[in-house]
Amino acid sequence: MDNKARIKNKVLAVLERMRPYLQADGGDVRLLEITDEGTVKVQLTGTCKKCPYRQQTLAGIEQAIVKEVAEVKRLEAPEH
Repeated sequence: MDNKARIKNKVLAVLERMRPYLQADGGDVRLLEITDEGTVKVQLTGTCKKCPYRQQTLAGIEQAIVKEVAEVKRLEAPEH
């Protein structure tokens, strides 16, 4: 397994652990991309998409990923 695939698997594992909490409130998160510069791009879906606590949710996801995946520097959630 190459390094990029290993990083992706680690990020997906973190998202899978967080997913039940998001789904409990009718939302979810989807991995869009991991850039070569170490930025993880995600999309919040369902009720999380327009939730007033969206930024706090993203900050929590970012903190968990950055803590566990050393290659990741930041998280972005582009508006779709």
